[in-house]
Amino acid sequence: MIVFVLIFSIVVISHELGHFLLAKMNGIHVIEFSVGMGPTILKKKGKDTLYTLKLLPIGGACMFEGEDGLVSEKNKDENGQPVTAQIEGSFQNANVWGRISTVFAGPFFNLILAFLLSLIIVGYGYTDKPVVQDVMSGYPAESAGIQPGDTILRVNGERIRLYREVSLISFVNRGENLEIQYERDGKSYTTQIKPAYDQQTGRYYIGLQGAGEYVKCKGLQVFQYGAYEVRYWLISTFKSIGMMFQGKVKADDLSGPVGIAQVIGDAIEETKPLGLPTVVLTMINIAILLSVNIGVLNLLPLPALDGGRLVFLFIEVVRGKPVPPEKEGMVHFAGFVLLMLLMVFVLYNDIMRLFR
Repeated sequence: MIVFVLIFSIVVISHELGHFLLAKMNGIHVIEFSVGMGPTILKKKGKDTLYTLKLLPIGGACMFEGEDGLVSEKNKDENGQPVTAQIEGSFQNANVWGRISTVFAGPFFNLILAFLLSLIIVGYGYTDKPVVQDVMSGYPAESAGIQPGDTILRVNGERIRLYREVSLISFVNRGENLEIQYERDGKSYTTQIKPAYDQQTGRYYIGLQGAGEYVKCKGLQVFQYGAYEVRYWLISTFKSIGMMFQGKVKADDLSGPVGIAQVIGDAIEETKPLGLPTVVLTMINIAILLSVNIGVLNLLPLPALDGGRLVFLFIEVVRGKPVPPEKEGMVHFAGFVLLMLLMVFVLYNDIMRLFR
């Protein structure tokens, strides 16, 4: 549980720090910077901002002056009423592109964090180059002529950088034909593969075995393959979201904080025999996955998320004037209620999964 709180807090702080720093750059007053949700357990008053730690480690917030009707004490009169004049440091009064950059900075900082953590993974661990280790007898890859030692270059025109990308494409495939370009002895070849369905596992297989060729990166390769790591998790996240909207992901497949905590606990137990460095690298990998997921999910154009707020800001750019704050606030409030209901549902699923 402590490791989960640590990982989740780092990811959340990174996200909210992005909002905070860009708000400061654009002259927007941050009323409160909070980590967690629910009752406040710790607070510290800064020069202009209240910093708080909440009881439940499942989120955070960067509350701006004038956003959704929030007004700090410095912009209220002696009766505690908001001043009618232009509110100092208000989010609404900032330049529209300043507001866009402030909202976008949260998810973007999640990707920056993921990249920095990926440098540790690649620098201290190994990367998996897309080199075929073994071919399953009787499966399509063998019939197509692919051999151990071949390097996969592209699948359906998509450039392959890591072997995990090939595994991911195979995992999400539903029987569609795949055009695979590979390299052997310096020459490039292209072949067509129709994945074979396996009744026992209920999924399609190309017929490749192994986890690629593990190599140690040196020098600038660390930055190159660090970027490839983030790219892989971005691709994985987008494909997962696509499967969810296509109805290919069941409700039981969704996990919230409890489910993530359980995954972290299981991962620690499994990697303990391999030593502390392996445990630490595994936890960093999970942090990368979470950071990329939170960054991407927050950019979805849904009310109450950063992506939903960006939609209204881009509408303002096109219209030349903002959507009335009260109307936008109603949309975000409705989205927030739905989001909370989804979180309750996912939390229920997580808890029920513990007793199965």
